[in-house]
Amino acid sequence: MRKPPTFRRDDGMVTVEYAIATVAAAALATVLYLVLTSDAVATWLTALVERALSVKF
Repeated sequence: MRKPPTFRRDDGMVTVEYAIATVAAAALATVLYLVLTSDAVATWLTALVERALSVKF
């Protein structure tokens, strides 16, 4: 006769941790996308590249 499975309180925690980490990574990616595509950052990057290209050697 087989013994029925026993469940502990922390069963399934790994799955929940992966889900939380995935949601956090997606939220961070969204924030970074919004920051990097903002007008202020685009202006700053354009100025940086123009300054780098205008350096005389």
